[in-house]
Amino acid sequence: MAIANQKGGVGKTTTCVNLAASLAATKRRVLLIDIDPQGNATMGSGIDKNEVESSTYDVLLGEGKVADAVVPAAAGDYLVLPANQELAAAEVELLGRDKREFHLHDALAGYVDGFDYVLIDCPPAINMLTVNALAAADRVLIPMQCEYYALEGLSALVDTINRIRQSANPRLSIHGILRTMFDPRNNLSNEVSAQLEQHFGDRVYRTVIPRNIRLAEAPSFGRAALYHDKYSRGALAYLALAGEINRRESAAARPHAGNG
Repeated sequence: MAIANQKGGVGKTTTCVNLAASLAATKRRVLLIDIDPQGNATMGSGIDKNEVESSTYDVLLGEGKVADAVVPAAAGDYLVLPANQELAAAEVELLGRDKREFHLHDALAGYVDGFDYVLIDCPPAINMLTVNALAAADRVLIPMQCEYYALEGLSALVDTINRIRQSANPRLSIHGILRTMFDPRNNLSNEVSAQLEQHFGDRVYRTVIPRNIRLAEAPSFGRAALYHDKYSRGALAYLALAGEINRRESAAARPHAGNG
């Protein structure tokens, strides 16, 4: 599942780290892939991005295997494929390579079969790194703030997802749209939220992530909010989202169960 939105500051990394920890807390096997050169998901998982021996950069360029690069999160029972500023160079290097959109997909082949969920934290741009994530993913989770320009950015992202589906990855679909940093006292937030539900129906998650100081603090401690203050509104919201996603996955699997 790629966590993507070309707009920055919408809670992509916060969602990636907290959802990984929350899914792992429900006894699912989770891998978090950081494909953002800022390495914030890596640091937010308690891993020093400057100290890792192997990273997403090595994996993308075929210089290392995923199995050798993954490290456990400092808190929370999930694994992380870490990233750092080296990854910015990978984008340039990929441009000159064959099948440049499929390097992540090919690197993950086989290894990810051991996980229930693989979450990919994308950069805030539609670039070759994000395209690699979308070509490797089955689904996209779109975090977004309910503000004035959000719907415009969302339509551009949906267009990109449709193009990737047609050209590189016919499996790709939108799993859901997550309303983040939500303030129910804000009239505009409520209006945009209503528009989202009108346009996207049940693809908008019922779970809403509130503005929460504990969510904002947790990355500086290198852990998810669940391990910073498990009773905070932010931690409880991501646990609720993990439950909602698990239920969707169970429901999606059920029709196939009788076909064997």
